[in-house]
Amino acid sequence: MFILATSSSPYALSRWGEYFGNFGEFAQGFFYTLGMAAGALLVALALGLIFGAMSSSHNKLAKAVARVYVELFQNTPLLVHFVFVFYGISILTNGAIKVPAFWTSILCVGIYTGAYMSEVIRSGIESIPRGQTEAALSQGFTYRETMSLIILPQAVRIIIPPMINQVVNLIKNTATVAIISGADIMFTAKAWAYETTNYIPAFAGAALLYFIICFPVATWGRRREEANKKAYDL
Repeated sequence: MFILATSSSPYALSRWGEYFGNFGEFAQGFFYTLGMAAGALLVALALGLIFGAMSSSHNKLAKAVARVYVELFQNTPLLVHFVFVFYGISILTNGAIKVPAFWTSILCVGIYTGAYMSEVIRSGIESIPRGQTEAALSQGFTYRETMSLIILPQAVRIIIPPMINQVVNLIKNTATVAIISGADIMFTAKAWAYETTNYIPAFAGAALLYFIICFPVATWGRRREEANKKAYDL
């Protein structure tokens, strides 16, 4: 009780009052993060579908290209990608091209997560009996038509739960944009905490905002997984 009542304490109620008094800044960071996450998710899904299908094809070159993409991005830090795109491209072009922090995050997080999405989609595709693919191809379907009309619709039920986990990771990975001063939740918390020394409210509040985004997504994913289990049990 004494700790909470002491204004010099990092847990003091007055510090939380300052946090809520400046909540507009955090709200802007919240929507900035949502925008980044939505854009990165579109990129990740597109790349995941493309490279997931390539890695499941009979074409050795396509499989090799997909494998290189997956291994490259799964085994290098996301932070390195941010630095290369945001600073490296500007240096290489003598400042002629400079990718804004917002688009850097969409590009880097999207490509990075796409490598994981492609593995999820590949495993989903390969869980469908190969005989269905061979039967469709023998009936005159192209590989693209086979994937889009026959295999992927069946694989979706298997793909969704692990894909939701990757969506949650994607949302949390957008916090990396703070390293290049993108105005997301984490950067807003860091800047406000530095100015006011209210570190506990700033970062506890930031964690709560990320929780507000991630928890509904994760909960929906768990419900889908439970629904799938019940369907298979039947």
